Amino acid sequence: MKVVNLRQAILQAWKERWTDYQWAINMKKLFPKGPTWDLLGLSDHLLEQALVGPSPNPLIMSYLKYAISSQMVSYASVMSAIAKFEDFSRELCVKALLELMDMFCDRLSCHGKAEECISLCRALLSTLGWLLKYAARFSERLKEGPDASGEEPLQLCVNRIEKIVTRRKNRALLHIARLEEQVAWNNVEQAFIKLTENCNKISNQQLRLRLEECIGLIKSVPVITAQSEQNTKMEFPTVHALIMLEGTLNLTSDTQSLVEQLIMVKRMQQIPSPLFLLEIWKACFVGLIESPEGTEELKWTAFTFLKIPQALLKLKKYPLGDKDFTEDVNTAFEFLLKLTPLLDKADQRCNCDCVSLLLQECGKLGLLSEDNMKNLVNKRAADRELAPQLKSAENASIQPNPGLILRAEPTVTNILKTMDADHSKSPEGLLGVLGHMLSGKSLDLLLAAAAATGKLKSFARKFVKLNEFAKHISGEGSKAASVRALLFDISFLMLCHVAQTYGSDFFRALLFYVILSEPCTSAEVVFFETWMLTCMPEEGKILNPEQGFRADPTKVESLMSHLNSSAEMKLVQVKWHEVCSCTPAAILEVLNAWEHGLLTFEAVQKITDNIKGKICSMAICAVAWLVAHVRMLGLEEREKPLQMICQLVTPLYAENTLQFYNERVAIMSLILEQMCADVLQQTATSIKFPSANLDPIPYRNLLPVKKPIKEVLITNFNNILNKGWVDSRSIHVFEALLHMGGVYWFCNNLVKELLKETRKEHCYKAVELLHSVFCLDMQQITLGLLGHILPGLLTNSLKWQMLMDPPGRALAKLSVWCALSSHSSHNKGQATAKQRKRHKEDIEDYINLFPLDDSQPSKLLRLLSSNEEDSNVLSSPGDRSMSSSLSASQLHNINMRDPLNRVLANLFLLISSILSSKVAGPHTQFVQWFMEECVECLDQGSRGSILQFMPFTMVSELMKLPALSKPKTVLAITDLGLPLGRRVAAKAIAAL
Repeated sequence: MKVVNLRQAILQAWKERWTDYQWAINMKKLFPKGPTWDLLGLSDHLLEQALVGPSPNPLIMSYLKYAISSQMVSYASVMSAIAKFEDFSRELCVKALLELMDMFCDRLSCHGKAEECISLCRALLSTLGWLLKYAARFSERLKEGPDASGEEPLQLCVNRIEKIVTRRKNRALLHIARLEEQVAWNNVEQAFIKLTENCNKISNQQLRLRLEECIGLIKSVPVITAQSEQNTKMEFPTVHALIMLEGTLNLTSDTQSLVEQLIMVKRMQQIPSPLFLLEIWKACFVGLIESPEGTEELKWTAFTFLKIPQALLKLKKYPLGDKDFTEDVNTAFEFLLKLTPLLDKADQRCNCDCVSLLLQECGKLGLLSEDNMKNLVNKRAADRELAPQLKSAENASIQPNPGLILRAEPTVTNILKTMDADHSKSPEGLLGVLGHMLSGKSLDLLLAAAAATGKLKSFARKFVKLNEFAKHISGEGSKAASVRALLFDISFLMLCHVAQTYGSDFFRALLFYVILSEPCTSAEVVFFETWMLTCMPEEGKILNPEQGFRADPTKVESLMSHLNSSAEMKLVQVKWHEVCSCTPAAILEVLNAWEHGLLTFEAVQKITDNIKGKICSMAICAVAWLVAHVRMLGLEEREKPLQMICQLVTPLYAENTLQFYNERVAIMSLILEQMCADVLQQTATSIKFPSANLDPIPYRNLLPVKKPIKEVLITNFNNILNKGWVDSRSIHVFEALLHMGGVYWFCNNLVKELLKETRKEHCYKAVELLHSVFCLDMQQITLGLLGHILPGLLTNSLKWQMLMDPPGRALAKLSVWCALSSHSSHNKGQATAKQRKRHKEDIEDYINLFPLDDSQPSKLLRLLSSNEEDSNVLSSPGDRSMSSSLSASQLHNINMRDPLNRVLANLFLLISSILSSKVAGPHTQFVQWFMEECVECLDQGSRGSILQFMPFTMVSELMKLPALSKPKTVLAITDLGLPLGRRVAAKAIAAL
């Protein structure tokens, strides 16, 4: 009934020639308490009556214009009514509609409910589709030939399309509508495809270019969030430090993990691709130059020549820029060749042309075209002609490590195939292969190549299986027994060497994998796993000497009789794992007897000779126990155990030693030197290890004696800040300090140093360096930073002055970078071998800090409520209504039992409370910087980003900050994959 009355009222106004002002007054009298004019369809009825004839009715059109100006009708209803008009043959009517659109198409807004804002988005999309259809119709007419009558309406249409799509706000609304109405967007796509086909037929070049630009903007909706590489710097300490960290500590980590970290850093810092690749190469060459001789040098060589090219091959699959990836690699090498002193130093250290070898590897993997590779090789060759003499007489005969590593890589594959064969069929042949591996530096070369190519896990797994195979005995003769003894001994030595060289954390993960994937057929446990976990000494690891007393007393007595006997120890039917297990108990018996005067020094020497005379594994087990035992003794009680260690580490050269004795002793000496290093330092004892490193073990005992660790931390941080980059030694110092002081202490003191900086350039350099240092244990450090340190700064008004610009802005940047890196790697399940499990003493229990029971106020929110007047804002999450605390993570059913998710959710609740607080200050500015950095670093609409933990109500609060009241911000911080997220975004953008 009301629809009929509304139509009649319009007709009556036209008949009586009411002015627009009179019309509005009378309409409100006729419908005093009815629903809104949009629900009555006022726009539809006015347009329907105005467009009855071939030309529009000017009086009724004036009514509609007045209704728009006085906001009787919404822009959405008017645009929806326009989009329903399809008779394009009535050009005067179409022209009137285009003129009507001029009233609002460049200043659309809506301050109503979220549904009304979504309606505005849909109406704008419908109107754009209508304009494109109209433009396509007249461009089709122009295909027949130049026609001024066709060009003029097309010009009018393009003007309106330009007004809509050139505004960022409108493009943002169109993007939301695109996600809401896929069918309508498909119609728009069809329309501009047709229009694109007709563009070439438009003779007016200026008009054609304008139309093509509009079509480009529509295709790239929402182009406002696209990031451009605007970085003009030439050095990037985070990339450099990340490569140094990986090459120094994480050679065994997954290449994909490294690639993900590098991509994250590149995106966060907006680094141009060629400079990004250049920084990777620079770090590799610096690592090669400064790495200590021996195993560390081999590891860096393998990292540079094997792992990094593989990482770049994976990087090639990611969209890094506009150019082809091979062009970026070529440009990076062009830049690298200009760093002649760096390359000359690397060539001198490695005794070869490093760049040429690297180029060849990149060429094999398709990272460089053949022409570019030849060009770069020739340039470097020309530079080397002018360089000082790189080869000295002393090292001219030494084979370069890069060449050896590159040859070792296929050898690893062949050895793995050989070890896959049935050991019982040809143990002698396998023994020959293993013996060859022990000679010279072959073992370290092969292990480095295996670690860099991801094959070390498979390599070590096969040695575990071989060690287990040597435990079992079937009827055997003396030759078979000696072969079995050697297989057990060599596999044991190699496993110890791998664990020491590449970290026991990596090895524990490997053994766990072995147990799960290849369980033993019997109920026996893996011998080496048990021994390594309970008996193998490591830096910072405290062992219980009593672990060695679990052996069978009868077997210990039998072993003692063999060791005391002057006769040669028989090998047949000996279970070597039982012998190794009994060795600690036997050593204790010998030590007690010696200390009580029951044995002479010569008798003890004879026993130690028997221990190390056949297999080196017994000597390793004996020394391992003695090291743990010496730690428990007073200074006056340590003399005899240390003498026994000296006897055991000295090799026995006799005629009856088993095959490969010298080679096995060389590996054993390296293992024992590592085992004894801590005890020898503590007791100020000096032992000469034969065939071991002449230089001290690299990167051990780096912390100065009698100097507070906080002072060491600050000194080390200031050193890298002055240098501008992190070197390998600093990385090891930071790791030792992190292990000693704990995660919270480490992070808190470095953040304090950052907040002391007052110069902008120093602050941002410190952020880049700290982010890379935090990669030592990013997950736990992020928990400490976001869960403890930031809340402590934001909730204590006495500390707010520390958050002033520039250090406060720098801390906001660091916090976002850490949150993104941690969340990204956390979601992908990435964790490096060096990242330790969180110690209870390092950080408070996060479940206690942020309790799972949301009805119980969390510690953080209780802390906040003491400083906030409005208790409703700062109540616990359970007390809040769904509309006030709901976030995208809740709708995606994110696991809130996870500590990182819990900390992020509570941090955003804290930020939300600060924004809605009546007290402003530096902490409010910090929140703005934090959110600005989130927007800069995140891709638009990142569903799995940290912003999914943000309450939806924060959007309206953020829009009150001038720096954030932009369409780009809204699209970045809302999860547009959710209907609620789209409504929140539409409401925020429409109100701008």
